[in-house]
Amino acid sequence: QVQLVESGGGSVQAGGSLRLSCAASGDVWSRWYSYCLAWYREAPGKEREGVAGMASNTREIYYDYNVKGRFNMSMDKEKNMLYLQMNDLKPEDSGMYYCAAENNFWDCWSHLVRGEALDGWGQGTQVTVTV
Repeated sequence: QVQLVESGGGSVQAGGSLRLSCAASGDVWSRWYSYCLAWYREAPGKEREGVAGMASNTREIYYDYNVKGRFNMSMDKEKNMLYLQMNDLKPEDSGMYYCAAENNFWDCWSHLVRGEALDGWGQGTQVTVTV
């Protein structure tokens, strides 16, 4: 099972930016021909949300409608890294952000829409947006 480690969280004022990073163990991104890669967030009193996702069967990147146009997910296969660039942050973006991955693309978008966990899960990085 892939090991994932997130970093880059912190506290920022509304309107600011943060870039989250996710490092995967081993050489997974190069070896996985089929995958679902995603960023989720959890906040107290709220359900887990699938924020952004990539699947190997499409070039389209999924974004939750609350972050579309402000967040950008990217991947560096050679470095085994995932990124989430977050711009124009809002207080409601606060929460624990998790990187997640699965070695197949089936139902990737469904997992994200439903907030369902993937097989691989990081420890999370906290994002706090203040007014």
